[in-house]
Amino acid sequence: MKTFFLIAALTLTAGGAASQPCGGSFAGFVDAMKQEAISRGHDPSTVNSFFASARQDQSVIKADRAQGFFQKPFTEFARQLISQNRLNTGRSKAQQYSNVFDRVEREFGVSRGVLLAFWAFETDFGGFQGNFNTLNALVTLSHDCRRPELFRPQVYAALELYEKGDFDPATTTGAWAGEIGMVQMLPKDIIENGVDGDGDGHVTLKTSAPDALMSGGKMLQSLGWRANEPWLQEVEVPQDMDWAQSGLRTQKSGADWASLGVTPRHGQIQRNLQASLILPEGHKGPAFLAYPNFRVYFEWNQSFTYVLTAAYFANRLEGGPVFDAGNPEPGLSGGQMKALQQKLAARGYDVGEIDGILGAGTRSAVQDVQQELGMPADAWPTQALLNRL
Repeated sequence: MKTFFLIAALTLTAGGAASQPCGGSFAGFVDAMKQEAISRGHDPSTVNSFFASARQDQSVIKADRAQGFFQKPFTEFARQLISQNRLNTGRSKAQQYSNVFDRVEREFGVSRGVLLAFWAFETDFGGFQGNFNTLNALVTLSHDCRRPELFRPQVYAALELYEKGDFDPATTTGAWAGEIGMVQMLPKDIIENGVDGDGDGHVTLKTSAPDALMSGGKMLQSLGWRANEPWLQEVEVPQDMDWAQSGLRTQKSGADWASLGVTPRHGQIQRNLQASLILPEGHKGPAFLAYPNFRVYFEWNQSFTYVLTAAYFANRLEGGPVFDAGNPEPGLSGGQMKALQQKLAARGYDVGEIDGILGAGTRSAVQDVQQELGMPADAWPTQALLNRL
């Protein structure tokens, strides 16, 4: 399995792209970046050495434009990614690095299943970390005018890592979007959250599992992870539920959900925690309560399908059961989804890029339109909805 972050949407907070220089001559662009680095106080000879091997990589642009894997519905996506072999490997890694996971839980409050799931999905436990030259990827995406504000700061963070001896511009490789190591962290995240887990004086996320796991745990804590709280719980929902109450826009206490007839498939509902009812494939498919920690996943990755699958896999790795897939109505193809997004945009909804991917904006718009048309407002787009529009 190729690393997830080769196809994942980045999760950085974006400023305005117009405020960031981009495009034009690549050589001239690199020269301008070098001058900016020097103006920030970096040694000129170090800057020249750092940028000496920088090259534009068109394969990075191609990867950035091709993220169709996230068009798959949750059930298909989860079944493809969560194999018995991956479960077995995860449990073996949990034993092998038990002391490291104990330390992560003690210091950062992050449960081992959560990190194991990220480790599995992003790099197959370190086996597939990506072979894109990291500096070239970051400079190429900084030069590209689609999202320069996301990537330019990462170049200067990589320069800081280079000055510390933890980055080689010529040989450091990773995902197409610049993430490095077993849990695929961007250079700025490594600067802010990197932990020397094995005590060798360096943060080496590519070859040191203790460094990678400790750094991942610290990053999740910094993003708001709450210790000793759940993240996702599968539930059963009465069929007379007001489906417009589902979705991440609505939060109720666990006690309130229980009073509406929502029951857990295992364990107990956390009555004092706020939660959202999520129906990834509509009211006839699987159902989950998403607790506050679930939202932290979106700070790591913005794909709803990825987040839900990673959170569910974390439960499985800690002994949770296979979810009940139900019998959902068929979803839309990529082309149909684009047509739906165009229709929603024409009605004034902000669905973001017309990309055929069922993201948060599209889900919210779908739910609003379903309610307007008197259809079950479960945010799951179907052929029937497309026909009505």
